[in-house]
Amino acid sequence: MKHLLKMQDLTGEEILSLLNLADQLKYEKQHGIVHKRLDGKTLGMIFEKPSTRTRVSFEAGIYQLGGQALFLSATDLRLGRGELVEDTARTLSRYLDCIMFRTFYHAEVEELAQYATIPVINGLSDYSHPCQVLADLMTMRERKGAFKYITLGFIGDGNNVCNSLIVGGLKLGMTIKVACPKGYEPHPDVLAFAKQFPDHFYLTTDPMEAADGVDVLYTDVWTSMGRESEREERRKVFGIYQINDQVIAAAKPGVLVQHCLPAVRGEEITAKVFEEHADDIFEEAENRLHAQKAALVRLLGAQ
Repeated sequence: MKHLLKMQDLTGEEILSLLNLADQLKYEKQHGIVHKRLDGKTLGMIFEKPSTRTRVSFEAGIYQLGGQALFLSATDLRLGRGELVEDTARTLSRYLDCIMFRTFYHAEVEELAQYATIPVINGLSDYSHPCQVLADLMTMRERKGAFKYITLGFIGDGNNVCNSLIVGGLKLGMTIKVACPKGYEPHPDVLAFAKQFPDHFYLTTDPMEAADGVDVLYTDVWTSMGRESEREERRKVFGIYQINDQVIAAAKPGVLVQHCLPAVRGEEITAKVFEEHADDIFEEAENRLHAQKAALVRLLGAQ
């Protein structure tokens, strides 16, 4: 494992190994067991897109592992203002031990990794969000057990999170059902990957069909990745793609509800459903910390 850019880059065994390590690091933190596995290491965090959970979880995580984080906003760097991505990658590789890059365009994080001589982590791109989905999978296993017995229903935009859930879930033996409007389907590369699992992947435009009998319901905001100008248009398109009482009733009793946050109550999820499942949603948010720590430990070679 050289980088963490997208779920396609990981085998099912590598995903499970990361989740097992994340479980161990979570246990150690909860029981006050010091784990300075990355003592003296430095993480550079490049943010072209604002963040709450990504910044705080990475910064806290590297600190708990004994290292240090440097926050680098778009205004702090020459990147995007004349300097090539490849030159930024080669320069930062001389100073840092790892780079986390949160960007609008996935091609940029791939290019950064191509030229960097240190590990690169995708903190979010328009195509993939592997850090979020590792935390999601960690939460599912905590709450629901073995992956091969889990069916997940995703309702909403076939976006970066949806892409990553499909790939990660299928690699672990899950069944994935996705409901999204026409024109908002997951990425073609992801759909091509999913064709390898005809008995475990279903794509529909009907939210109730995706929710029927599932163990986990997942949604994400209707508007993200700089598309705020499309908010009113998307509200019209996505109006029925909401996790509400009716959708909950179609799922299995005790369904786990997940949301990667931030949530817009009244759009992709009702306030009532969100609050009823808040403990699980915020456990999922916490697991970003542990999953990312596991990725840092694996990438930097510290066991």
